[in-house]
Amino acid sequence: MNLTITNTLEAHLTSIVEIENAAHSHPWSRHLLSQLDSRGACHRVLLLDEQVIGYFYAQNIVGEVTLLNIAVSPSYQGSGYGHKLMEAFLAMCQQADAESAWLEVRESNRRAIALYESCGFNQIDVRVNYYPTENGKENAVIMTCSYFE
Repeated sequence: MNLTITNTLEAHLTSIVEIENAAHSHPWSRHLLSQLDSRGACHRVLLLDEQVIGYFYAQNIVGEVTLLNIAVSPSYQGSGYGHKLMEAFLAMCQQADAESAWLEVRESNRRAIALYESCGFNQIDVRVNYYPTENGKENAVIMTCSYFE
């Protein structure tokens, strides 16, 4: 098996949209996912034998990198691929000489929070009632990391 992480290309979009719809309760639209050349864009895909199994969308604005979206195909979750994507994200931050990295995550997403903490992120704030849910809203946990290795 050949595992690679590379820049996101238009050819990856159909797979990204499929994963996005399967992995998130409130997925991004295809239109939003197709904006590969947006300001500060740093988007990557995780390929397993040329098949997209995960991705992240990030934005680097003047040394502050924000992880906007990350997902692994549900059929590949729990196998360490999310950690591989986070390692690639942090390596990208280091290569860009970023001062800090930021993300927000649903408060109920304990697995993701544990992953981010294992990668050096710390909770710094909460956005109350930020994310939509089936029954209302839930908080967003804001996390940051300023150590890249």
